Amino acid sequence: MHTNKDLLLKGVKYLGFTVALMFAAPFAIYQAFKNQDHPLYLPVLITGLILAIGAIALGFYGIKTIMDSLFNKKKDSSN
Repeated sequence: MHTNKDLLLKGVKYLGFTVALMFAAPFAIYQAFKNQDHPLYLPVLITGLILAIGAIALGFYGIKTIMDSLFNKKKDSSN
């Protein structure tokens, strides 16, 4: 059983982006709640929530990609 190194590297990159989003999302949400009287409160809050949802989704996708590379799950191109 061999590891697909290209797919593994792709999964690690996804997890790297996940870590970046895990820092950016709480920062944006905190800044939104800190400045509730500012006119850009709602757009900043929505942006922070979208970043948080993106971090969760990208984390799951990155882990799935790494697991596929470790267990040699190849996509069937005939379907």
